[in-house]
Amino acid sequence: MIQIDAHKMLQTADGELPLDISLTIEKGDFVSIYGNSGAGKTTILRILAGLTLAEKTNIKVGNEIWDDSQKKQHLAVQKRSIGFVFQDFALFPNLTVRENLEFALSKNDSNDIVTELIELMELQSLQNSKPNHLSGGQKQRVALARAIVRKPKILLLDEPLSALDDDMRFKLQDYVLKIHQKYQLTTIMITHSIPEIFKLSDKVIVLDKGKIIKEGTPDTVFAAHKISSKFQLTGEIISITKSDIVYVIQVSSGNTIIKVVATEDEVKDYQIGQKVLVASKAFNPIIQILS
Repeated sequence: MIQIDAHKMLQTADGELPLDISLTIEKGDFVSIYGNSGAGKTTILRILAGLTLAEKTNIKVGNEIWDDSQKKQHLAVQKRSIGFVFQDFALFPNLTVRENLEFALSKNDSNDIVTELIELMELQSLQNSKPNHLSGGQKQRVALARAIVRKPKILLLDEPLSALDDDMRFKLQDYVLKIHQKYQLTTIMITHSIPEIFKLSDKVIVLDKGKIIKEGTPDTVFAAHKISSKFQLTGEIISITKSDIVYVIQVSSGNTIIKVVATEDEVKDYQIGQKVLVASKAFNPIIQILS
């Protein structure tokens, strides 16, 4: 079990914002942190990793104290059993794929884990290539593999798939889940994608202005308002346009665009960029093969 209590003043574009959180994460869970930019999501990961100090902190992982500001205890970053994957990959450009993984090994560790991860992440044909010859998805697979080389207790993912196109993102989600399950990790991921949360997560934490406002399973957090319908999906509003006496709201879900008609009164509640649930009671699907 991981217990995190932290208080830190954040400097934001709107001034100072107090990050004040208390949360418990069970061993082996896949947890997503969701919320607007600037809410403090990345800071939570950095505090847990020991990369950022907070004014008040108490972090306990299993029976081990990682941080206790009252007793002035702080476990060094390199002594924390953590794998961290950033958005920018952070690979060594002068090293091959295999060398990047080997560099992350602890002293006297066997190379067997490197070979195992190269096979698991399907990097065999790329293991002698350097990062500048890899696509974004391939680099992210290498970054994920490198984070697991030391078999950490906790895997921290800071929006690792946000820069990828939808097809590659869906494939990488499968790799993330495969790694989480095979190595029995406790994984904490920051994401803005609700479909991604539903696919990967056991639990989701919603952060707003430095505070946890909701937490629970994806179903309980995002489907709190029960809707009786035959069809539901989540997405993001990308446009709101007037058409005669009604409005048309376009919602992007994965690589699909859905158009929803709304009245003038209804449209006042919506804005571009808002995450929404689209539901329909009258739904008669057809199926067609895509070439």
